[in-house]
Amino acid sequence: MTATRYIIGPDSRPAFTRYARLHEDRARARTVILAPERAYELDPIGLIVLSTIDGVTRLSDLCASLAQQYSAPVEVITRDVTALLQGLADKRLLRDGVDPFSAPRPSAFASAITPFAGGPAGLLAELTHRCPLQCPYCSNPLELEKSNVEITAAQWGEAFRQAASIGALQLHLSGGEPTARRDLKEILAYAVEAGLYTNLVTSAVLLTREKLERLAEIGLDHVQVSIQDVVPESADRISGYEGGVPKKRDVARWTRELGMGLTINAPMHRQNIAHLPQIIDFAVEVDAQRIEIAHIQYYAWAQTNRAALIPTRETFMETVGIVDEAKKRLQGVLNFDFVIHDHYATRPKQCTGGWGRSIMAVTPSGKALPCHAAQTLPGLTFDDVREKSLADIWMNGSAFNAYRGLDWMKEPCKTCDRREIDYGGCRCQAFAVTGDAEATDPACHLSPDHARFAAYAETESQAPAPDFIYRRFGGAPQSAPAEESV
Repeated sequence: MTATRYIIGPDSRPAFTRYARLHEDRARARTVILAPERAYELDPIGLIVLSTIDGVTRLSDLCASLAQQYSAPVEVITRDVTALLQGLADKRLLRDGVDPFSAPRPSAFASAITPFAGGPAGLLAELTHRCPLQCPYCSNPLELEKSNVEITAAQWGEAFRQAASIGALQLHLSGGEPTARRDLKEILAYAVEAGLYTNLVTSAVLLTREKLERLAEIGLDHVQVSIQDVVPESADRISGYEGGVPKKRDVARWTRELGMGLTINAPMHRQNIAHLPQIIDFAVEVDAQRIEIAHIQYYAWAQTNRAALIPTRETFMETVGIVDEAKKRLQGVLNFDFVIHDHYATRPKQCTGGWGRSIMAVTPSGKALPCHAAQTLPGLTFDDVREKSLADIWMNGSAFNAYRGLDWMKEPCKTCDRREIDYGGCRCQAFAVTGDAEATDPACHLSPDHARFAAYAETESQAPAPDFIYRRFGGAPQSAPAEESV
């Protein structure tokens, strides 16, 4: 199943894959390519070209037609069109010939809405906190919500329609483990009817081929499979679940056989970091288009297990070289999202694109959050999506406005020339380290807490790793061996 790079040439018959499509983003007055966890904006020329590809017309004929239509030299048109299409082919968004699988057609609802500008681009729907895995770095809150407080499929459906109506494009169906919901098919049907691009974020261990086929038939666009490790013994120990690796391999293979997009999500830490090359090989083996290699950020369960998870600076730096080499070697085969380790950084990352700027998260019980970890912060009030509209929550919710914009900032953020680039970094990480949610993210070298923050990693990564405190209801420590390195 291993893919090879699709080279665009005169005889190519390019078409979008099942999991990529043109979309009129009326909220932002633009046309985009919707793709796994992405929306690529197009200029007018790009839109003209991509509106003509159909998997039947040869590139040479397409370029000749465009040259005649616009009275331009065919060699110039061919050069520019080939470059545009090759870039998209290298993102694994194009294929040669018509895709045998069809993307869902826009519903009457999706075609009729007129979203307002300024809303979120994405909605993270945490359908449940139930999960068969017990990963010690889980970003769910320490106080997990039980199944008896979960909102219904119909209530999720209303939230999805409201999200689309305020401009959301991408929906991330997450958890916990979203496939633990027996009504997942009904929930997905509501999402497709709302016109959202659907991403299933899953550990994969509860899925069967039959279940996945049904989700594909309903209109699921993309599956993100989380990988704790690809060495079975290590994966079982990290996740607290036996036999996950072969199940994940099967689900990844089925995903591609059913024409959906596939991302491998590989959180990195000291317990699996030595196996990064094998994890990349796994992603290629199962024909994933994308891999997310993200060094863990330390809040919630990861903060509790920090000493068991932080790698040394040397091993972190090795991952930088491994990813750089793999990007070059696998151009057009596998796309990389690489998130560096905060403790070894000098600049902070944006907090979900800036607090209250691009995403809304909703918990299993219906609480709307400006960040999936926002419940780690004290003093915030989170509105219930069953009681207030998403538009009202997004614009007026006190939690969404708490750290939105620049007015809340203290020095050195307040006068920093990067304040509208990183927006002060992660509020949850700032609070976890300093006790002050308005403090500069300690990943920043300008933070007065940066040296202390970096010292945690230098000290803890050199010491023997303690046992994991597994992610579970109640959070009780478990006696599982956690070697210093794997």
